[in-house]
Amino acid sequence: MRVLDSHLHLWDPEVLTYTWLEGPLAFLFAEGEISHARVALATTEKSVFVQAETVADDYLDEVRWVANLASQAGVVGIVGGIRLDRGAGTVADLEALIEEPLVVGVRHNLQGETDGLAVSAAFVTGAREVATRGLTFDACVRANQLPDIARLAAAVPELRLVLDHLGKPAVGTAAAPLAPTVEWARDLAELARHPNAFCKLSGLPGEAGGDWSAKQLEPFLDVAADAFGVERLMWGSDWPVSVIGPAEQGDPYAPEDGSDTYQPTARSRWADVVAEWAQSRGHDLDQIFWRTAEQFYRTDLRAQRLPAPAPRSGVWGWLRGNRG
Repeated sequence: MRVLDSHLHLWDPEVLTYTWLEGPLAFLFAEGEISHARVALATTEKSVFVQAETVADDYLDEVRWVANLASQAGVVGIVGGIRLDRGAGTVADLEALIEEPLVVGVRHNLQGETDGLAVSAAFVTGAREVATRGLTFDACVRANQLPDIARLAAAVPELRLVLDHLGKPAVGTAAAPLAPTVEWARDLAELARHPNAFCKLSGLPGEAGGDWSAKQLEPFLDVAADAFGVERLMWGSDWPVSVIGPAEQGDPYAPEDGSDTYQPTARSRWADVVAEWAQSRGHDLDQIFWRTAEQFYRTDLRAQRLPAPAPRSGVWGWLRGNRG
């Protein structure tokens, strides 16, 4: 099975500045670490890097850092960070981004912004500039912000946008699952009415705090498939954000205090669950795991071989050195 992961993060806190990393995430996650987290089902595996919310001053440096290790990490497209509400500043940032060969799209992370920003005049103008340059937009929002993204899609119908993590619905945990709400399903369907809107099957393990099951999350996948159709769904791992939680059974590095930790097999397990769900519903696996992301991001037109850096020690060194 071919796998084009539509939502992969990489970072190095010693090279770039991140204000949100803490606990098991506050370590190097780069080409060495992803090599230990490959998808077991994959015969071919590539990925699209999505900006990891560095400070704004590092947005372009982040793109260049990822481009330098892209070949070794299997990255064939980059979604760069940007603010879309800066007027002339946004245009200048877009012009700099499109000079980078692997940049396929942008993301202004909206989940922590005030409601209404995505439909403000400044943001809509920035979104039109994105569309004019043939780039995509990743919409990372919480469930209550979904109506704003539908309104953005209506205001800029030429913008190809993708909803990250199904809009982050409340899913509960494996032991205390929550069902999809009527409001979330309604708002997802409203967004899906716009033909240039797509959806990533990603992030739900993270919304469950790493404590999840197939039975718990499959109803959310069903709602997304009903709304968007398989041809507008793409699988994403949200690695490493969505692989933090209770220690996996048999983990020799499990914290003695029972605190959350890195889950080495969670990325592959999420792929297994989505693949088994898709097969059970008669959905096209190659569409979900490869073709939708390839067509949306146009990675076949952008991918190229780039120099690979020397190996470094990241989370695996931390695991062995600090928990062994």
